[in-house]
Amino acid sequence: MAEKPTRSSDHVSVEYAQAHWSLLADLRGVALGMMKALSLASMPSIVHGSVARGDVDAGSDVDVVIPFVVSSHRVELALANAGFRPYSKRIVQATPGLSPKAQLSLDFEEKRTVTFPLLAFKPRELEFYRFGGMLSLEDTANNLRVPGCTKRLTMIEPTSKGHVESPVEGREAEVAAAVGVSLETVQERVRVLKRRDEIGRTGAYLDVTLDEEETFEGALKRLADANPVLRRRYVLG
Repeated sequence: MAEKPTRSSDHVSVEYAQAHWSLLADLRGVALGMMKALSLASMPSIVHGSVARGDVDAGSDVDVVIPFVVSSHRVELALANAGFRPYSKRIVQATPGLSPKAQLSLDFEEKRTVTFPLLAFKPRELEFYRFGGMLSLEDTANNLRVPGCTKRLTMIEPTSKGHVESPVEGREAEVAAAVGVSLETVQERVRVLKRRDEIGRTGAYLDVTLDEEETFEGALKRLADANPVLRRRYVLG
């Protein structure tokens, strides 16, 4: 969807075609519908990634995140009241040290999701979202775009005509300041994403699909009872 790339040193300037702006507007419309449904039920949320940065393409996901622990019944009810029907329910946990998350997919392709932690996020987990770029409901409605980094370790900085992209590696302190996270978070993301690129995607520590009638809270308890590592995290909260 992007066009007219121009290079200056290690910075590439990209100008968006009209089709790109139209796609971004469509994806943000989807995000706004989900975020407004949650806001009406007093659950503020964020949207992150390319939808927040602006560098979308035909494969872009819309992942809306409630950044705090909340009853899954409240989330599902708020979405149902707005006409959203979950196609699948999963619990995912990237590594044993991170929080298990509930993920509600609202379409068959699982490209429209609502995510929320089942145990409280650690501060660095919230910074992961900011590293990739994130927006509140108000900022999304106001058509703001924010800098953020891709999984290819490229920083995206929005411009009036598109964006400028530049490498993250070797500029970690500059990138941390630009996206508003700690230097340690940027360094960690560089390590993790480079390793994934070198050895391939290794998969999440936990990725479990729930039955339609099973609650996230009940499923987490069931999983914790059978998994000592998760049980320790579950008990500590």
